Amino acid sequence: QVELAESGGGLVQAGGSLRLSCAASGSIGSLGTMGWYRQASGKRRELVATITSGGDTDYGDSVKGRFTISRDNAKSTVYLQMNSLKPEDTAVYECNARGDLADTRSPFTSWGQGTQVTVSS
Repeated sequence: QVELAESGGGLVQAGGSLRLSCAASGSIGSLGTMGWYRQASGKRRELVATITSGGDTDYGDSVKGRFTISRDNAKSTVYLQMNSLKPEDTAVYECNARGDLADTRSPFTSWGQGTQVTVSS
């Protein structure tokens, strides 16, 4: 089993910045793509950003140029630097990780519990 622990959410004024972290732990054989998704109240979950083990990144259109995803493979941790935040960025941000388990080599997909980001106008 692989667990994801998120941190860094909170309340910030529009134009401000926050940095989210997500650390993976457990029976990890290998970590593949890690990423962030978000779900605002009453809306569907949407992609924020993903990053492969090799460092290739992908971003949702609404965050391009403002958010930066990175990872530390040695720490099994993914980060999301969020700049120029807007009220419409308010949502629960969830970490996602894919990979293979250490014992069975079976693939896994894990989700964090989510961290609230609130941007005030």
